[in-house]
Amino acid sequence: MANPTPSPVSGDPTPALSNHKQDGLAWREAGPTSDNTDGLPILFLHGLGGSRIAWDAQLTELGNDYRCIAWDMPGYGESDPLDPLTFPGIAAEAVRLLDLLKIERAHIVGLSFGGQQALYLALGHPDRVGQLVLADTSAEFGADGTGVEEWKQLRLAALDTGKTPADLAEAIIDSITATGFAGPDRDLAIAAFQRIPSSGLRAAVHCLPTNDARPRLGEIEAKTLVIIGEYDQETPLAYSEILRDEISDAELQIIPGIGHLTPNEGPSAFNQMVRAFLPIRNTELVSDAAVAYYSAANDAPNFVDKPR
Repeated sequence: MANPTPSPVSGDPTPALSNHKQDGLAWREAGPTSDNTDGLPILFLHGLGGSRIAWDAQLTELGNDYRCIAWDMPGYGESDPLDPLTFPGIAAEAVRLLDLLKIERAHIVGLSFGGQQALYLALGHPDRVGQLVLADTSAEFGADGTGVEEWKQLRLAALDTGKTPADLAEAIIDSITATGFAGPDRDLAIAAFQRIPSSGLRAAVHCLPTNDARPRLGEIEAKTLVIIGEYDQETPLAYSEILRDEISDAELQIIPGIGHLTPNEGPSAFNQMVRAFLPIRNTELVSDAAVAYYSAANDAPNFVDKPR
C-alpha cells in the first residue's frame, strides 16, 4: 500500500518530508532546522500500533512553523531493537535521538504507548522536555482491572499463529477507531501499523503493561495538554482525567466524534489544539494559516474543554 499524504493547511505549501537513519535510529522530519526561531522542535512518539509515518498529518501541517521529528521507536519500522525494551530505555533512546540532532530541548507529543513513553521522558530527563502533549494515554496499566497476562495474550495470540502486523493492521485499526473513519487518513493509519516488525510488536506488548508512572505524576513540571477522543475505549476519559488532575500544570481537551487515534481520526482539530498550546515561533516567520489557527483555537466549536 502506498503511504497516503494528508492535505496541508489551506494556503500553505506542504513542507518536504525527509527520512533519516543514524546509529540505529530512524526518523522522519519536516520544517525549519535553523536556530533563528523562538519555538522548540517537536518530537512525536507513536503508539503501539504505529510508526513514524502515522504522524504525517502533523508533519505536513505543523512543519510550516515548527521543526517536527517523528521517530520509529526502537524495534519498529527501520529502527534497531532495544533489548530489553523498557520505558526508561525508550526514554534514553529518545534523548539519544535529540543528541544526534543536536537538539537541547523539544516539545514532546505522544499518542497512547507513545504518551506513556513521554511521561518517562519527562520524569527521567526533565531538562530535555519543553511542553507535553499526551494523547489517548494513561499513567498506569490496569486501572480498569485488566490483568497483565490476559491483556498480553489477547495481543500475542495472532502473532503466535504466524500472522504478522501487516496481516492484522486493518482489523485492529478499525477496532480502536470510531465508526466512519475512512479515506486517506485511515489508509495512513493502516500503513503505519503494517511497518511494524513482528518482533518489535511482541517486545512492545511485553513492555507496555509495566507502565507505572502514576505515583510520580506530581513530579512533572512541564506544562501539559491532555487530548482524548470522545469515543476512545482503549484509554477511557477517566485515564485522561487522572493525568489532568495529578500533573501540576495540565489541561484536558476532548475531540468529539472520534476514537483512540486522535491525530489520525481528527487531524485538523488535533493540530489546531497543538498549535494553540505550544509556544509559537517568531511571529514574523509564522505562516498566515497558523496565525488563523491561533486566533480561532479558543472559539473552535468542535473542542470540548474539561475544566478541573
